[in-house]
Amino acid sequence: MSEYIFKMPDLGEGTVEAEIVAWHTAPGDAVAEDQIIVEVMTDKAAVEVPAPVSGRVVSIRGAPGDKIAVGSPLIVFEMSTGAAAAAGAGSAAATQAAALPPAAASPTSAKGAAQEVTAQLAEAAPTQRAAPAAGRIMTSPANRRRAYEAGIDLATVAGSGPGGRIVREDLLTASAARADGAEVDPAAPAAPAAGNGTQAGEAAKIAGETTEIKVIGVRRLIAERMSEAKRNIPHFAYVEEVDVTELEALRQHLNSKLGKGESSFTYLPLVILALVRTLESFPQCNVLYDGARGVLVRHRAVHVGVATQTPDGLKVPVVRNAQAMSLAEVAAETRRVTERARANKATREELVGSTITVTSLGKLGGIASTPIINAPEVAIIGLNKAVERPVVLHGAVAVRRIMNLSSSFDHRFVDGHDAAAMIQSLKELLEHPAMIFIPKVTSP
Repeated sequence: MSEYIFKMPDLGEGTVEAEIVAWHTAPGDAVAEDQIIVEVMTDKAAVEVPAPVSGRVVSIRGAPGDKIAVGSPLIVFEMSTGAAAAAGAGSAAATQAAALPPAAASPTSAKGAAQEVTAQLAEAAPTQRAAPAAGRIMTSPANRRRAYEAGIDLATVAGSGPGGRIVREDLLTASAARADGAEVDPAAPAAPAAGNGTQAGEAAKIAGETTEIKVIGVRRLIAERMSEAKRNIPHFAYVEEVDVTELEALRQHLNSKLGKGESSFTYLPLVILALVRTLESFPQCNVLYDGARGVLVRHRAVHVGVATQTPDGLKVPVVRNAQAMSLAEVAAETRRVTERARANKATREELVGSTITVTSLGKLGGIASTPIINAPEVAIIGLNKAVERPVVLHGAVAVRRIMNLSSSFDHRFVDGHDAAAMIQSLKELLEHPAMIFIPKVTSP
């Protein structure tokens, strides 16, 4: 028997350390290769780390909330001498495989590896499979090495592990299907594993009648970013009420034309389109502030962040290039990115890069709010609850549907006059929604 030391892997994007969110194993446990052993968090995303080998856990390093440097020992496994040697060689090969595309493997090595895994197929138990995953491919370094050696493109492999993770049996099936000249017929996507990192990472210590909950993971990251934004940005808040009676009539009309099973329109995509039109006249609000260089980076494209409440805390998935989308496209993309964020499936690319953010509490929207700017942006627009109430219209009392817009601006770069003028322009579009879809007319 010998020991295999698994070190904190390089999670990319310049990461130098990662925070332990939750351990899924303990000393003395027997773990199998590809089994999730720990969840860690970088400044970019939460990552589930699988076991690179099979063996017994001798020791682990770090408790939830501790930060471990990349390359530092993370967990020690006890395993057979031969398996440890193979694991060491596999780690080096996996690094090479990650740097080269699967097609770069030689035909001879690919054929030999395919024959090897095909021979093992008869011993592999059948499992329910998920469709090949789009976006980030979840699998272990050892499986990346096997796929590289066999010339298998992991993007075409159906994963049967938790959350669609590709395990060794999936590679056996893919290799056998390719050897037979057939295609794998994937089943419906497997359901994601139950639970979340926040729940697993809450280390509660009960003392008397109090409970201490360590602030870790996404919640810690949210706390740090909110504190930094509030500390460094002089917020200018502006609240305006909007008569959305006509907008509501349009929304109901659009929903009445939808086919069975189609998702209904909410206010959000209509507000996003109106915001896109408004920013044509107020480009100074579609800006990111680069504090390190002292530069305002003005964007032509409008990448709208949508503040989304998830089981792990607040996340801001991004609807990119909203200025080039139709209403249906904005609605579909908003649903897609927010659902992926809630399911903890959003990639880093789907969670960064917004140029302005929209936030809404839906039915809990209240009368007014003071949203915190999503730095390095300079503006955020908040939607409050829409309610019917009596108002004076054309000299008479009428029942109208009213919704408040609560906005915040970085007062260093957006003057109060410009902030108010922008919200008034947005209000005009929302109160006369046909104007959202009419091209801007310029004077000759």
